[in-house]
Amino acid sequence: MGVYVIKMPDIGEGIAEVELVEWHVKEGEAVAEDQVLADVMTEKATVQVPSPVHGTVLALGGRVGEVMAVGSELIRLEVEGAGNAAHAADVRASDGVTVPSAADAPERSRETIVDASGEEGGRAAAMIEPEGVAEDTSAKAGASAGTKPPAADMPASAATMGPAPSRAMRHSRPLASPAVRRRAQDDGVDLRAVPGTGPVGQVTHEDLDRWLLHGGAAPAGGTGAGSPFMTLGRREGVEEIQVVGLRRKIAQKMQESKRRIPHFTYVEEIDVTELEALRERLNARWSDARGKLTLLPFLVRAMVLALRDFPQMNARYDDDKGVVMRHASVHLGVAAQTDAGLMVPVLRHAEALGLWDCAREIRRLAQAVREGSAQRDELSGSTITLTSLGALGGIVSTPVINYPEVAIVGVNRVVERPVVQDGAIVVRKMMNLSSSFDHRVVDGMHAAEFIQCVRAYLECPSLLFVE
Repeated sequence: MGVYVIKMPDIGEGIAEVELVEWHVKEGEAVAEDQVLADVMTEKATVQVPSPVHGTVLALGGRVGEVMAVGSELIRLEVEGAGNAAHAADVRASDGVTVPSAADAPERSRETIVDASGEEGGRAAAMIEPEGVAEDTSAKAGASAGTKPPAADMPASAATMGPAPSRAMRHSRPLASPAVRRRAQDDGVDLRAVPGTGPVGQVTHEDLDRWLLHGGAAPAGGTGAGSPFMTLGRREGVEEIQVVGLRRKIAQKMQESKRRIPHFTYVEEIDVTELEALRERLNARWSDARGKLTLLPFLVRAMVLALRDFPQMNARYDDDKGVVMRHASVHLGVAAQTDAGLMVPVLRHAEALGLWDCAREIRRLAQAVREGSAQRDELSGSTITLTSLGALGGIVSTPVINYPEVAIVGVNRVVERPVVQDGAIVVRKMMNLSSSFDHRVVDGMHAAEFIQCVRAYLECPSLLFVE
C-alpha cells in the first residue's frame, strides 16, 4: 500500500489561493476515481475537485472555510501500489502534515457553479423573479412567490412563518445544501416531504435526521403535516453556522458596497393597469408560439429607453482611480436567487433585444445559474441592475447597489387598490419602484428624473415601441 497526495489544483487566471467550501468525503472513507472530493471557491467560481485514483482517505488537508494556497496539500489517500508520496520526508510545521517530495500527478478540477455579479464579484441586495414581477398575492395565495426559475415552480414565500407546511403545499425544489440533497438521495428521502427549520425554511442535516428517526413522519407533538395546531414550548440551544463559500462572498460584497457607496434611494409608484392589460393580450395571442411574456421584458425595455436620456446611470465607477466609465451598451444584471445564494446573470446588449428575445434570454440565464452551467462572461460586466422581491416585495425596499455600478432599479409587487382618477375613485393596478443610486456621481434630481422617465414608459406602454 502507498500514499497518494492530492494538492490544491491550479485553477488558472493567476489565482494563488482558494477557499475550501465543502468536503464530500471524510477520513476512513473509500473513494473511487473521478469521485468529487471537495468544493473550492475562487472569486468567480465554485470548482469541484475529483479524485484521480481509487483509495481510502487518510487525512483531510484543511477545514471548511479555510483559505488554502494553490499547491498545498488538499487530501491524502491510501492507495494500492507505491502512490506518489512513498519517499516523503518533509513535514509541514504548521500542522504536521507530511508533504511529498515526489512529483505529483496532474490534478484535475471541474467548474460547476459560477459566481456572477460583476467583474469584481459584487452583488445586488435583493432578488429577481425570472418569471416576472408577481402580481397581488390576494389573487394568488399559495402560488409561487419571491424568486422562481423560468422553467419550474419555485418555493412558496421564503418568509413563511409558523408550522411547517404539508407536503402538498411545499415547493417542487426545497431549499437544501448540496450535501443534504445527496444524503437524501442516498437514503431515498423526498426532501419535499421534510419540514425545514433552517433559514427561510432550508432543510438541514438535523431535519433529515429527525425525519429518518421517526420513520418518515413528523415528531410526536410537533407541527408537521399531520398536526393542525402549533405546539407551544420552550426551546434551548444555539446553532452555530459558519459563513463560507458563496454566502461569505455575498457578505463581503455587500459590506464593500455599503462601505464605499453613499446610497441614495428614491421610491415612486407606477400605475401598470394598461401595461398589464397589454401583456395579457399579447400572451393570449402569442404565448403558445413565442413564449409567455412577464413584466420583466417591459421593465428592461423601459430602462433601456430611459438610459438614452440618462447615460450617467449606465455606468461603473472606479473610485480608486476616480474615473466613471459610461457604457453605450446596456449590459443589464438581473439578480436571481439560487440554492447556492444570490447571483446576477447579465442580459448582454439589452438595447438590441425585442420583448420576446429579452424574455427568452432572461429565462435561459436564470435556468443556467440554477443549474450551475452559466459561463463567466454571462455572469460579469453588468452596467446597471434590475432586482425584485416579487410577491414579497412589499411597499418599499432599499436595494444595495451592485458595486461598482452606480444604479439599481428595484421592483415591488403589483397590487390592486383604489386611486383617484379624473375626480373619481377607481381600482387600478399599482406597483412601486424602489431604486438606489451612488450619490457621489448621480445627483438626486437626476435620479428622480430617470425614474420618472421609466414611469412614463410603463404607464403609457405604447411609447415602448416608438423610437
